Amino acid sequence: MEAAPGARDAAFEEHRGLVFGVAYRMLGSVAGAEDMVQDTYLRFRAARDEPRSARALLVTIVTRLCMDELKSARLQREQYIGQWLPEPLVTRESELPSPENMAEREDDVSMAFLVMLEALGPVERAVFLLREVFDYDYGDIAQVVGKSEGACRQAFHRARERVAARQHRYTPDYARRRALTVRFLEAVNEGNLGGLMEILSADAVAITDGGGIVSSARRPVYGANRVARFAIGVARKEPATRIELVDVNGQPGFVTYMRRDHVRSVIVLDTVGDEIAAVYAIRNPEKLARVLVEREA
Repeated sequence: MEAAPGARDAAFEEHRGLVFGVAYRMLGSVAGAEDMVQDTYLRFRAARDEPRSARALLVTIVTRLCMDELKSARLQREQYIGQWLPEPLVTRESELPSPENMAEREDDVSMAFLVMLEALGPVERAVFLLREVFDYDYGDIAQVVGKSEGACRQAFHRARERVAARQHRYTPDYARRRALTVRFLEAVNEGNLGGLMEILSADAVAITDGGGIVSSARRPVYGANRVARFAIGVARKEPATRIELVDVNGQPGFVTYMRRDHVRSVIVLDTVGDEIAAVYAIRNPEKLARVLVEREA
């Protein structure tokens, strides 16, 4: 039996956030995720029969669309100039949920987590996310990705091993991460090399994504001393006219501006204990357009 358009639209709106969440985690792109949401809506609305579960059908549609998109995007990633980082999800202070609510959603959308997912192929990523993040059983996952349950189990275990090898065992609470972010900013702006060295882990890394459009380090910068000098050098060479503390993918971060409302970079720190393990700086203007839109809204 075919559903009425109004009922189909209402069902989609109920699960729009979930559809976007799946797409963003799969693609690491806000623009790409928004396109997938629209394509999913069109396919969902065009379905002839009333689904037993609108949620299940929507997740199936968006996951398959994203798997196809990732297969075609692989060559583009290989040809990308410099380091590739996900497009950031930026939230202002006035829009932040409480730290308690933040903790419920931050780990599986953090910049570090999305970077780790880049090590996985399209099927592995879909299986891992559906199982680890969205708590699907293997039978349902098999129907979504078009593989056997056994193949899905194997894909999940392979993915978990690859991700676990990169994961940190201990992440401090939100308030402590915010304090580390503020200390990092103060030390960089003061040119305080010693202060930075105190809060950077010995094997810290800085990854900058300029997309070949603006200047950036084409390769990761490794080691506390080199990361500290690199951060201070960039701040001296390109002093920000304004810095705004924000939330980036569920974690404390900040936006730097060239002029009052011209975003130059979005930066978020990956912390372990009381140390900073990684500095992620997104400078590619194509990935910062929505930060401007949010600012002007």
